[in-house]
Amino acid sequence: MLRVALTGPESTGKTTLSRLLAEHYHTAWAPEYARHYLEHHGPNYVLADLERMARGQLRAEQNALQAAQLQGRPVMFCDTDLLVIKIWAEHSFGFCPDWILRRIAQQQYDLVLLLSVDLPWEPDPLREHPNHRQYFYDLYQRELREQLSNFAEISGTPPERFEQACFHVDALLGKTTAWPVARLS
Repeated sequence: MLRVALTGPESTGKTTLSRLLAEHYHTAWAPEYARHYLEHHGPNYVLADLERMARGQLRAEQNALQAAQLQGRPVMFCDTDLLVIKIWAEHSFGFCPDWILRRIAQQQYDLVLLLSVDLPWEPDPLREHPNHRQYFYDLYQRELREQLSNFAEISGTPPERFEQACFHVDALLGKTTAWPVARLS
């Protein structure tokens, strides 16, 4: 089972793209658990909340993995990853809990799609840093390089992002020709 994670700063289209990819490849995806958690507990959080969000994300990924396996699909998608929690924790609290760092080191994705900040910011009561997106993007890029992750940077309009992502996923799946890509309007 191939696992593809989407990562990057806030308001870069991770949720939309991961859902579209799952639909396109007829497979399961793990939604971002942190959004669900914050919608139910409010936007104020402490480090213990981030740890609960990390555990919830791991459960969501495991559930999506099992669903994709039951469907007999070769790939599944994750709308965010523990790298988001790490960067969030270090920025907000100055450090990341060791168990999260260990899980990041153990947890390997076959492909990580790093979404660029070239989409307009969409205000949302759960988003925090509209003016620091490039700063955070640079952190994600550095972390992925240091981890020697197989990652691709995705940018452009939503339809361009979808095409780029499909190209990389098709390459991961060993397809010699790309699947027909539905044009998004």
